[in-house]
Amino acid sequence: MVQQVLNLTSSRTLWGLDPVQLHSRFWAGFGVQVVRQGEPSEIVAHAELYLLTDPRSLPLFRLADVMEVLNWVGPQVLFVRIHDTRERPYRERVLLESGDRFKRFQRIYDSADRLARVIITPDREIARLWQKAPDPLAGWRRMRRFVRRNERLTLSVNGNVFDRINNEEIAGCMKTLIRMWKRPDSVVKRAQRHRADAGSWIDKSAVVPAGARLLGGVWIGAGRQLEPGQTVVGPAIVWDEPNSNVKAENLDWLTIEPVEPEPDIKPAQIGTGPRAAKRAFDIFFALLAILITAPLYPIIMFLIWREDGRPFFFIHTRESRGGKPFGCIKFRSMFNNSQEIQARLIAEGKNKSDGGHVFIDPENDPRQTRIGRFLRKTNLDELPQFFNVLLGHMSIVGPRPSPEKENQFAPGWREARLSVRPGITGLWQISRSRKEGEDFREWIKFDLEYVEKFSLWLDLKIIWKTVEMILRKGLGS
Repeated sequence: MVQQVLNLTSSRTLWGLDPVQLHSRFWAGFGVQVVRQGEPSEIVAHAELYLLTDPRSLPLFRLADVMEVLNWVGPQVLFVRIHDTRERPYRERVLLESGDRFKRFQRIYDSADRLARVIITPDREIARLWQKAPDPLAGWRRMRRFVRRNERLTLSVNGNVFDRINNEEIAGCMKTLIRMWKRPDSVVKRAQRHRADAGSWIDKSAVVPAGARLLGGVWIGAGRQLEPGQTVVGPAIVWDEPNSNVKAENLDWLTIEPVEPEPDIKPAQIGTGPRAAKRAFDIFFALLAILITAPLYPIIMFLIWREDGRPFFFIHTRESRGGKPFGCIKFRSMFNNSQEIQARLIAEGKNKSDGGHVFIDPENDPRQTRIGRFLRKTNLDELPQFFNVLLGHMSIVGPRPSPEKENQFAPGWREARLSVRPGITGLWQISRSRKEGEDFREWIKFDLEYVEKFSLWLDLKIIWKTVEMILRKGLGS
């Protein structure tokens, strides 16, 4: 079966690549190598991810739909179920009961199933294990046998799965590629953007005279020459001239700059007026808060010193607007040797975080001092952050301040989160619904929602809800 499929190669090429190779180059543009059973291609060490699929399928889906799970959960194997929502060609036949009585029509699809499965993994050895399997069924059995249950995950996404042995399916795959593939030149050096239509790409040897028009995404292959005044409406492909004998360049994985999936939420677009008003409010509120809480400072500092000496404050590097680093100030709530204790706790598997940060159960956290546990429970440890607000590092309301290491766990959304200053409080703090330490996804979700819906009225609402929450916590309700 595998060898039979591999022998069915298309005589048509574009930029020296047949449809299956074009499909593989598309994924390579994201740093993903497509791996199929029986194909002799080398499993390259420099690919960031491996897409494991059966020899017959050409899967296409948005990589952004799976990057959340890969970045936040980090499974060794991600089983991806692709729901193909296309209307597929079919034929019907009549089913009869005994006595030739009509029973019903049966719809028979000529192409692959509507639901297909692929695997995504960052592990080269797992990709090699898949490639050496004699058939897809054996490959799936190997995945379940050699990958532990807690290292694999299943995710469903919408997409398309095309059948490479069906000419109509190949045509559909190419049209979908034209719509999805924004930068084929990142992995196909022969491709050049057409000057008049941003979605059209032509071979460096193709001739498109000034009078010719390309509309709606047209890819033109090697050796082709359009007539003056000719119009080609896409999505369409003009394949390489059969006698051009063009050969595709070898793919150098070291030189590929993977294209990040575009985030669903763009950076905040805040006008000069609202931004200035927010900054003025921040300064006023911070000065008022410092004036009211100033008598607490010597008391808290004395209790910290009495239990564990100096320093009184803990300063941790976080990222502000535009990714600019700053020292986030808090009253110290942990012992001076907390880093050593933390390393031991992580080694013992006591980090309960579901993301890039470290979270230890606060009720049984040996890193915390007695006064530190009280400060955290009452949020008094965050009082010095009002000085961060005065210095312009932070805002009263905004996304949770986080270090660069944590921001790398959400690369596609980093720009949006860092388009505003981080806040002492925010939408996440008043809206969280999951258990503390297990809400990394919610944190990102609510931070992005704040960026998308930013307004001064929303800031006032969040401040009011925060005060209510602190008062309820202080009263023990």
